[in-house]
Amino acid sequence: MSIHPKLQEITNKIIEKSEKSRSVYLKRLAEDEQFSRLTHLSCGNLAHGVAGCSKVEQQEFLKPNSKNFGIISAYNDVLSAHEPFQFYPKILKEVFTSLGATSQFAGGVPAMCDGVTQGQVGMEMSLFSRDLIAQSVGIALSHKTFDGALMLGICDKIVPGLIIGGLQFGHLPMLMIPGGPMSSGLPNKEKIRVRQEFAAGKVGKDALMQAEMESYHSPGTCTFYGTANTNQMVVEAMGIQLPGSSFVPPYTPLRDAYTREAAHLLNDLAGQKDYAFGRILDERSIVNGLVALMASGGSTNHTIHMIAIARAAGIKIDWSDFDAISSITPLLAKIYPNGPEDINAFAQAGGTSFLFSQLLDAGLMHDIPTVTGKSFAESYSQEGVIADEANPASSRIAWQAGPTASSNEEVLSTPAKPFDPQGGLRLMSGNVGRGIVKNSAVAKEHHFIEGPAFVFNTPEALEASYKQGRFTEDCVLVLRYQGPKACGIPELHGLMPVFGNLLDSGLKIALVTDGRMSGASGKVPIVLHTCPEALDGGPIARIQDGDRLRVDMDAGSVEVLNVSDDELNNRIALVPDLSYQFHGTGRALFQMYRQSVSPAEEGATTFPLPGEEMH
Repeated sequence: MSIHPKLQEITNKIIEKSEKSRSVYLKRLAEDEQFSRLTHLSCGNLAHGVAGCSKVEQQEFLKPNSKNFGIISAYNDVLSAHEPFQFYPKILKEVFTSLGATSQFAGGVPAMCDGVTQGQVGMEMSLFSRDLIAQSVGIALSHKTFDGALMLGICDKIVPGLIIGGLQFGHLPMLMIPGGPMSSGLPNKEKIRVRQEFAAGKVGKDALMQAEMESYHSPGTCTFYGTANTNQMVVEAMGIQLPGSSFVPPYTPLRDAYTREAAHLLNDLAGQKDYAFGRILDERSIVNGLVALMASGGSTNHTIHMIAIARAAGIKIDWSDFDAISSITPLLAKIYPNGPEDINAFAQAGGTSFLFSQLLDAGLMHDIPTVTGKSFAESYSQEGVIADEANPASSRIAWQAGPTASSNEEVLSTPAKPFDPQGGLRLMSGNVGRGIVKNSAVAKEHHFIEGPAFVFNTPEALEASYKQGRFTEDCVLVLRYQGPKACGIPELHGLMPVFGNLLDSGLKIALVTDGRMSGASGKVPIVLHTCPEALDGGPIARIQDGDRLRVDMDAGSVEVLNVSDDELNNRIALVPDLSYQFHGTGRALFQMYRQSVSPAEEGATTFPLPGEEMH
């Protein structure tokens, strides 16, 4: 398999600029590999560690060549996607017992639902919860009684948080275990129609409530291609989750078989240094994840999460790397909001095995080591099936070749017939700063807009102006003081019905913001995560009502046109009173995160690069 020369060039540049921090990380990993729980922990430490186990487990735990595995779960039943995780520890423990190994539930991590907190003040803690999850993993694994770990998580900040925390124990083997999507409910297009009609005052709350309940109706991930499902696509592409496991529905024999298989493979990997989590997740693995993100038109949230994950492994990437990869990666999937169909349609059309095989054939993925114990090219064009149909409740996974053709070319295509020759995200830059736009979800006729600015400091003020009928011409809306330092860079998805109605009225509009949008957001050209953010002195803080702005997605530019760069930079930014955002609904507990968080292009994280902890 030959690698696309441009992809190799991008990878080499990432390796080069990461050399110092990655070497620090690997040196620390090698030091941790010398640790053995049975020789380095005292008798008292060990006794405390197994006191809650059965007598048989205690004896197994203390055997010289024994293996003990940690299970970390983000289970709660507020998140529909995480509800099935309540049963996974029992399944996993049974497998480990059958293998003569022991296992312990090492810890639970917090997991908030962005669907519940969307448009609420709790959303201001959402991104910060990622770092809290990573810290929770650190607490769970700090007991150092484990020979490997399994991570149960699927949604938004949870998967990145689990990975970041796990990388602090990168000398151990680890696998990510997903839960799968719910069955398709009310079509996404119909759901959006009702939301827009409600925003316009055409239908009441009863109609909206019915539509929402028909959309989000059972355990499993939401079926649109938002951050949760993008998580699964990306981690599978990175080789840290089993092939074909991402989009298998919960409470099915195949789902449970995948869960059992993860325990079997972790047991096999224990003690194999080449398959330690921090070694598998290297620069090539990160690049594979970015390629999958671009080829599938994934969530904009990953332009933050992937940077934070990479930093945890000592790897430096920025939005220029995203843009370079997007420029050579064809868009091969059309999943809502990039198209009409949902993630279940993608899985039925050929799923990850077909997508990855196409990218491998095009030289757009690296053949990396994976948690299967085999290389990516050997394993990830395959899909899993029940090995023992007569005994599905105890069966392992059997691997078979994935499909060689898409069964629905409106959802999943090939490099020969891409939906777009470039990937789903791109970098936007200019005198406003640097940001990200999801080009795959925006119709070509909306890629360019030039118009007056309407400037807001809160989403509530923007929505109020819409209800007052202020927007009567093509315009660029500017929503600032929504960045990490200001208020935790919350998602602003609740504004999408407003934007949709404005587009449907015949106006051309765009949004420029230092905030985030949900992975489900599309349709409107939105320049997200603008850096520097307003509270950090970014130019977005000095844009005024009536300034003429241009958003050109094809050129990758966002500019204030009516004043010179010098004049823009010399304007005085009027910082609003943000004190009301520092308390209520637990926000006061997260002040330390706002004070130490990095810019969005550095992952909006509170964690330093390896080797820079004292800086």
